Amino acid sequence: MKRFLLAPLLILTACGTPQEQCIGAATRDMRVVDRLISETEANIARGYGYEEVTVFVPEWVDCTPRPTAANPAPPRQMCFEDVPQTTRKAVALDLNAEAAKLKSLKAKRAQQAKAAEAAIRQCKAQYPE
Repeated sequence: MKRFLLAPLLILTACGTPQEQCIGAATRDMRVVDRLISETEANIARGYGYEEVTVFVPEWVDCTPRPTAANPAPPRQMCFEDVPQTTRKAVALDLNAEAAKLKSLKAKRAQQAKAAEAAIRQCKAQYPE
């Protein structure tokens, strides 16, 4: 199953000009920090956060044995199998700690943007469009 999910991602990764790929690689960490900033701002605005919780729920599944030469038509069998389900659960947050985290993330973002400027200029020089 993972192979089927990975194939479109690889195809999309191959898209884009060499310059776009170079700039994307140089700014990857900034995009992660941007996502964390957005998430922290939303937590502060809501007043609470979310935590992902995975629980295993039993489900009836078909577990009929595969046909073999000795048993070409095995009888159908059903059995319980634990299937993971991920849900979001609201959690209380220390809003002062979230505000401090946001301030720290914004400072890190500014630092990364300054460091990425040189890399972006290098990408544009190396791969002009």
